Amino acid sequence: MSVGRPMANYAASRRCGDFILLSGVVAVDPTRHKIVGSYEDIPAAAQDALRGLGFVTGQMSVDVFEAPIVAQSWFVLDRIRQLVAEHGGAMNDAVKLVQYFRNLSHYALYNRVRGLFYPEQPPVSTVVEVPRFLPSDEVLVEVEATVYLPQRGL
Repeated sequence: MSVGRPMANYAASRRCGDFILLSGVVAVDPTRHKIVGSYEDIPAAAQDALRGLGFVTGQMSVDVFEAPIVAQSWFVLDRIRQLVAEHGGAMNDAVKLVQYFRNLSHYALYNRVRGLFYPEQPPVSTVVEVPRFLPSDEVLVEVEATVYLPQRGL
């Protein structure tokens, strides 16, 4: 089973010439069929990287507010990285992201997490607030990506 297999009946990705279009990715752990909602739902290495950005403080009064969007942001971007890798590319080949937020105020936290995946230059970006269109009230962010990955030897 591929890492990007969707949990519903649609294509997770499709190649169109030199472009790969990725469907919107949400933070649902496919092995547990559970929406990511805390730092404990992501790997220890991810928690360490986020700690370097000032997240995962260990202070309940801070983490209770930040953890859901920060953990989901990391999870979604890592899933996109995995999908791009399945096509033979790297994260910087994802040249455009469309980010959908249940609450637009989460963008600032997401943007800091995105810096882990794009340390040099972020991709072209569109940000949209969609308070009622995400699959569950627990889902705080959905990201779709356009990947430029030239076909070789055709």
